Amino acid sequence: MNRRNALGLLLAGGAAIQTTWAFGKNSEASKIDKKKILGTLRLTNDYFVAKWPDTGKSIVTNRERPSNIWTRGVYYEGLMALYQIDKQQSYIDYAVSWGENHKWGLRNGIKTRNADDQCCGQTYIDLYLMDKKPERIKDIKASIDLMVNSEQKDDWSWIDTLQMAMPVFTQLAVIYNDNRYYEKMFDLYNFTKTVHGGSGLFNPQEGLWWRDKDFVPPYKTPGGKNCYWSRGNGWIVAALVRVLDIMPKNAPHRNEYEKMLLTMLTALLPLQRPDGYWNVSLTDETDFGGKEVTGTSLFIYGMAWAIRKGLVKSKEYEPAITKAWNAMVSECVHENGFLGFVQGTGKEPKDGQPVTYDSMPDFEDFGLGCFLLAGTEIYKMK
Repeated sequence: MNRRNALGLLLAGGAAIQTTWAFGKNSEASKIDKKKILGTLRLTNDYFVAKWPDTGKSIVTNRERPSNIWTRGVYYEGLMALYQIDKQQSYIDYAVSWGENHKWGLRNGIKTRNADDQCCGQTYIDLYLMDKKPERIKDIKASIDLMVNSEQKDDWSWIDTLQMAMPVFTQLAVIYNDNRYYEKMFDLYNFTKTVHGGSGLFNPQEGLWWRDKDFVPPYKTPGGKNCYWSRGNGWIVAALVRVLDIMPKNAPHRNEYEKMLLTMLTALLPLQRPDGYWNVSLTDETDFGGKEVTGTSLFIYGMAWAIRKGLVKSKEYEPAITKAWNAMVSECVHENGFLGFVQGTGKEPKDGQPVTYDSMPDFEDFGLGCFLLAGTEIYKMK
């Protein structure tokens, strides 16, 4: 028995609780075992926590960085999502320890306008809402307030930033019942969508986003196609889901975000590979094609949320979710919980290659965060 099959038996232990979805009649790929989802999420998270028991320890790759950077912030987004379906106090204790170790601060202080620095604020605010200690929200609010009170709106020049910062603006808008956060967030978002790179980083003809100005045509992939980076588009999907999940129905510009999410999901669905994944270069399988976890996780996270909220038809999207999730669980999760096929940090398909079952990305944390977001949202589906 190989280690991947062994993992399946390990996680399935006990009576199976199965949700059957319509992908391939009488196919194992048509079933997602909800008990196995939770077991997989616990396994992968336990692996990471055991590896990083000190939540304040710096991250050392090509250089040393504090552990409140965006990569760890994305992990904690996933952990807080996991807590929603698995109420273990240890998850909250681990997140609080992280905040306390960094004095609830941002990597470059409150004057930073860099969305990557502000990503940690998503979890700080979640923890503030659970225990309203003012120090938990003080610095992230100060940083966002400086942006709200300025005229500048060109900060988000790469699309990753939308996921890193938009949920923070939305959380603060709700907490303080202040539409200025919504309006500033829209100004920043719309500038990215329609101005950066010449005429914006969003291509309405294909329903996808270029990562930054470097990939706007005339740039082409080796196969002569537009280059849309999988994880970059995944960040947009995640940003929209998190914003829509937080803001009330009557919030300013909600219709724009909902329409964009549906546009992207429609564009992404036919781009899924036969094996369940999405290419790192979405429209060109020859541009470092192969299995990859982060973009795939973020896409099915968005699809599962949209189904649960009644925005898309389940019969159209459940097969894609099922195929992708089962592929990742059976082909990417190691027996000890390590996630394979995670592309490391970068901005385009060639970065972090080769991406394999055994390859170690430069940062493990954000890949797990994406995976936890996907799994918890699928678990919530009926």
